Amino acid sequence: DDASPTPTSVNYHFTRQCNYKCGFCFHTAKTSFVLPLEEAKRGLAMLKEAGMEKINFSGGEPFLQDRGEFVGKLVQFCKQELKLPSVSIVSNGSLIRERWFKKYGEHLDILAISCDSFDENVNVLIGRGQGKKNHVENLHKLRQWCREYAVAFKINSVINRFNVEEDMTEEIKALNPVRWKVFQCLLIEGENTGEDALREAEKFVISDEDFEQFLDRHKDVSCLVPESNQKMRDSYLILDEYMRFLNCRNGRKEPSKSILDVGVEAAIKFSGFDEKMFLKRGGKYVWSKADMKLDW
Repeated sequence: DDASPTPTSVNYHFTRQCNYKCGFCFHTAKTSFVLPLEEAKRGLAMLKEAGMEKINFSGGEPFLQDRGEFVGKLVQFCKQELKLPSVSIVSNGSLIRERWFKKYGEHLDILAISCDSFDENVNVLIGRGQGKKNHVENLHKLRQWCREYAVAFKINSVINRFNVEEDMTEEIKALNPVRWKVFQCLLIEGENTGEDALREAEKFVISDEDFEQFLDRHKDVSCLVPESNQKMRDSYLILDEYMRFLNCRNGRKEPSKSILDVGVEAAIKFSGFDEKMFLKRGGKYVWSKADMKLDW
């Protein structure tokens, strides 16, 4: 079967720069490169042409670049010009201001905020935070803005050695996200493990059994979507800051050529993307806010 997979849902990590230092980060600040806005738009248009329906902007921290204007302009472009059904962002939430929602909120379907613990001490241990900012308080403020500006709210948590015993049921239910993505801490050679890595994530790693126990403890949380290492590794299309697909199959990130140079079809053949696994993990879901029955 030589047909190349359709890039239905793409994660574009347009920057590797971040203001947090999470110990298990698997997309670290190896470069400070960000494509010029027009080039990024050109690549996004090519992806749309190749069948993309959902774009997720990620990093690094997407709101660092040009104080959130860069990601705002991309969000607006994808919704207004490309008319993509779903436009989302994953952020640590620390740099988002209400004026961003005023300007760009209508074009954003989903905002996912990373939160690994509701215990500030644990967040500090992990490196998710900056000095005095209370990550959890900030989460509630963002939740409120998402309601006010009609953006679906999602939470991403990485389950690791420091939070695996936690029970987050009450807090998650109070925040009431449309989806709670629960990831098992993942080792990626050259990113968070090995010789040339910028992080040492080994001390964060948990076993599959640990992960299952965490899931079992949270089985009453209806919005929970679990992501084991196996599911994660091959079922995401990841574009790096040069718009190269990253193949994580061998436990490291092997880049394709840039779609800007060789086109989407040639680049995606090297992505290691498993379309069946993507569908199996529920990668395709109701992802346009227009289709969600949300009580904003």
